[in-house]
Formats: sequence, C-alpha cells, structure tokens
Amino acid sequence: MGFQGRYDRQPQEMHKAVCSECKKECEVPFKPSGTRPIYCKECYSKRKDSGR
Repeated sequence: MGFQGRYDRQPQEMHKAVCSECKKECEVPFKPSGTRPIYCKECYSKRKDSGR
C-alpha cells in the first residue's frame, strides 16, 4: 500500500488587484470579477478583526 496523500498541487496562480480600501496594489488567488470589493492582507485582517 503506497502513500496516498501526495502533495503534487501546482502553485496557485495569483492575480494583481487594487485594494478597495487603501488602494494599494496586491495579489489575490482568484481572478477579480469587479463586482465585489478586494482587500489586501492588511485591510482584510482589519475588517475581519472588527467583525465586519
């Protein structure tokens, strides 16, 4: 019986975006559609911690 939980995943493709809050350029692991706000790591963390 061989090891079945292999980690052969490709690196996730990142897409450039502009944070809706601070307007800094950032990268996200999905292609932004333009219909929802995008947040950089810092702004996302602030929003998450404030309960929004």
